[in-house]
Amino acid sequence: MAIISSNVGDNDFSLRRKELRLVDSKIIPEEKLNNNLNLARPNTLKEFIGQEKLKSSLRIAIDASIYRNEPLEHTLLYGQPGLGKTTLAFLIAQEMNTKCRVATAPAIERPRDIVGLLLGLKEGEVLFIDEIHRLNRLTEELLYSAMEDFRLDLTIGANRGARCRTINLPRFTLIGATTKLASISAPLRDRFGISQKIEFYTYDELKKIISNFSRLINLNLDDEASYNLAKISRGTPRIALRLLRRIRDYAQVVKKTKVVSVNLIKKALNSYQIDEKGLDSLDRQYLSFLNQNNNIPTGLDSIAAGLGDDSSMLEFVVEPYLIQLGFLIRTPRGRLLTALGKKYLESKNHNFSKS
Repeated sequence: MAIISSNVGDNDFSLRRKELRLVDSKIIPEEKLNNNLNLARPNTLKEFIGQEKLKSSLRIAIDASIYRNEPLEHTLLYGQPGLGKTTLAFLIAQEMNTKCRVATAPAIERPRDIVGLLLGLKEGEVLFIDEIHRLNRLTEELLYSAMEDFRLDLTIGANRGARCRTINLPRFTLIGATTKLASISAPLRDRFGISQKIEFYTYDELKKIISNFSRLINLNLDDEASYNLAKISRGTPRIALRLLRRIRDYAQVVKKTKVVSVNLIKKALNSYQIDEKGLDSLDRQYLSFLNQNNNIPTGLDSIAAGLGDDSSMLEFVVEPYLIQLGFLIRTPRGRLLTALGKKYLESKNHNFSKS
């Protein structure tokens, strides 16, 4: 696994392009196979930390469905990566006492792929489609009748030999997850009876998640250290747990200890170029690029070209946290560095023009 090395300067763009950012909320292959992470997942909706309003709404909907002996209405979960959409999908299925079958939209390339998934479902089961905004049009259209009437309307053959065939499906629940709600077409979005946004987590919620996981991996963090790590985890459990694993590495290898203090956290994350705000070298380069433009609004494409990065990645991965910190604002004319952002850069003595 590649990480941001402390010997790579903030302006070494070409070396950083393919590296993993520890503060990136997207999942990496190692995390899918990490047994400790799997053990850390809650077993019930009640055990799920945070998202209290969402859990309350889901609890009512689930209990009502069980009372009426019906599948839960189709549910759309949206929000930034790493906030627990997949975990919630499994918990919903567990609360409904049924199986959850999982697929990702990019893997559903042809209409027959979604047909196979739907025909394999049993009464009351949950079909979870991650990144549902990436479904292609033909596949999406097949879902319309499946979601509304629990049937598949198929056209077999072509031209004059074409004929329609209807296949009845068992009643099921489709749970879609997306990080880009606006990219889902209105016809598909309107077919979800339940639509819930997953919010960023509070410091106290992240502190609980960090404390629970530290015990699981045999690491001793006091309340101050857990809260300190929560503050730099970008409101995202996945980032919090990833940083905690790297802190464990540093504690065990460099300091030969299982006791983690605030000072140790600072030293460990500094070795990965992550500061007390949870910002890494790419974040600082982004802010420094804006700073050199003397408070002139800068277009996203210009920033991406200047940093040698993908504009979509900057918009959906880098910018949300900078906006949350109050360091960046989006205007119709472009991006602007705020006074807070400028003050932060001055404190770090980071200037894009210096190399």
